Amino acid sequence: MTEHERRAKAEQRERFDFAVIASWIPPGERVLDLGCGDGRLLRYLNETRDVAGYGVEIDKESVLGCIRNGVDVLQMDIECGLSGFEDNSFDHVVISQALQTMHTTERILGEMLRVAVEAVVSFPNFAYRTNRLAIAEGRMPVSEDLPYDWFDTPNVRFFTIADFEDLCARLGIEIRERLAFDDAGREVSDDPNLNGSLAFYRLGRKN
Repeated sequence: MTEHERRAKAEQRERFDFAVIASWIPPGERVLDLGCGDGRLLRYLNETRDVAGYGVEIDKESVLGCIRNGVDVLQMDIECGLSGFEDNSFDHVVISQALQTMHTTERILGEMLRVAVEAVVSFPNFAYRTNRLAIAEGRMPVSEDLPYDWFDTPNVRFFTIADFEDLCARLGIEIRERLAFDDAGREVSDDPNLNGSLAFYRLGRKN
């Protein structure tokens, strides 16, 4: 596959990711996007859902990308918490395919549901069947949703759908909706921990 083909496929996958998240965001909401990169998700949500909100990003070049994309961005380390935001400041807070790059997973999830009514999380499922096959063959998996080689990956947490749901139960987080898709973008309902490459969750506080 050429570099151009890889980029085209990555952009197609990104648009798919954005569309799933947007389906859970009602028009006109206040949204906070954590680890927002260059702000393309927030720009997409603004264009399709007329949202207002902020991105949070630590990387300087990505912050400049947000500015170029017309996205309001705060440069800060979300690993240190979200103390700059008051309780229930937002309707939704999103972390899209970045939770696996974080060290303070429990803290981040708790902070997300402090500053927003509902959280949206997406992440690659390490237990997907092709990932299991790679491990069985003695190699670290590389796929569309885990595209990095072991020596240059930004990921520091390799977890599964089952692991994430166990953590939510332990933290008293309500799973309001879950969607899982295979690497062709097809929704899966049969054993998503085996058949789902990418998982999306709507989370809330239990009453």
